[in-house]
Amino acid sequence: MKISQRAIAALACCISTAAEAQTILSDPGVTGPPLEIAHLYYDQWPTGITVSSTGRKFSNYPAGLDPGNTNNGTNNAYAVAELTGMDTEIPYPSVEMNNPPGGAINRTTGSPSGANYQDHFIGVQSVVIDALDRLWVLDTGRAIDPLSGVQVLSTYGGPKLVGIDLTTNTVFQTILFPQDIAFPDSFLNDVRFDLRASVSSSGKGVAYITDSSTEGRNGIIVVDLGTAASHRHLDLVEQVRPDTQMVPFIWGEPIYFMAGPDRPFMYSPVGSDGIALSADGEELFFGSLGSRYLYSVPTALLRSRSATSELMAQQAIRNRGQKGMSDGFETDSNGYIYIGNSEQNAVNLYNAANGTVNVLVRDPRINWVDTMSVTVDGYLYFSCNQLHLTPAIYPGTDRRTKPWVLFKVRLPDGGGKVILT
Repeated sequence: MKISQRAIAALACCISTAAEAQTILSDPGVTGPPLEIAHLYYDQWPTGITVSSTGRKFSNYPAGLDPGNTNNGTNNAYAVAELTGMDTEIPYPSVEMNNPPGGAINRTTGSPSGANYQDHFIGVQSVVIDALDRLWVLDTGRAIDPLSGVQVLSTYGGPKLVGIDLTTNTVFQTILFPQDIAFPDSFLNDVRFDLRASVSSSGKGVAYITDSSTEGRNGIIVVDLGTAASHRHLDLVEQVRPDTQMVPFIWGEPIYFMAGPDRPFMYSPVGSDGIALSADGEELFFGSLGSRYLYSVPTALLRSRSATSELMAQQAIRNRGQKGMSDGFETDSNGYIYIGNSEQNAVNLYNAANGTVNVLVRDPRINWVDTMSVTVDGYLYFSCNQLHLTPAIYPGTDRRTKPWVLFKVRLPDGGGKVILT
């Protein structure tokens, strides 16, 4: 039997119509409360965000991750800025502090190195406002040399923790890290504060800092904010190191890291990165950028300097399960730990009370969730900066598109900023 072309066309039309009538289940792509845009970055590339009790917002722009942020003495590149409008920023606390004489890199040494200015920013990686509404700036002392593409080593005076009074906009304290605490190849990444008098001999509180160095000097640094004495714990233990051969995916692309100019690409070499204190200050949560696992350790053991304190701290580490591939962490007054999950275009929520991980918010506009800040009025701010599209990630070309975005979302269950004083 011969079928006419007209019959074949009619049959094909019926099949197409039937297929189109089917409802195919698909990913909705959006979960959680409404996502609001809080700021758009059109100038320098940001990582950190922190918000004061009065709503002032501050970001940092790391020279250690983007040579476009490296101050060369004439380009007026800034390391810290206050966000003054939806798309405007001004250097903070002053233009002068953001402009080290001659720039962030010292070229008078045998090999270029980070400048050693104690009163100027070199390569700021984190900004955090503490429970007393003071701004702290964590400076790695390292920058990428735009001439070579190499992240130079730090020198004493560069790695530091700087406290700024937001009422006077002036520095009230600078803590320098010795080179056996912040090694020349260390990368001081993030910091959290506990200002309770009982946690330090000085009564001024402590800061906990992650060292995420890709050269492998991973660990946790503890510093007394009164005496400026500092020490390291958990150096090079498995939990602060990246997992072997982990390959995350963001927006459908595998993430491999570029080891440097003219070198093969590799799995993530980044260790202990995100950090958050429990609401009562008794546990420190941490994780590596190159790992999907979340860990915690009692803060009392990190602060201890007893002969067996390192043994006890290592033995007390708890594996809290998988969290997704994440950069920054935060905590709210409910004790929830917020964790970026860039692979799922999301921010996750870990509930320590029952050990579960859930999604707080998910949206196709979310990409690399870098840094978070919880506010007293019940919002979580987080930066999305397309880090996966920088030259540091395979194929090694800059594919970022401005603007980079600061989002905010309402916290669940009436949560707000943790106040440890």
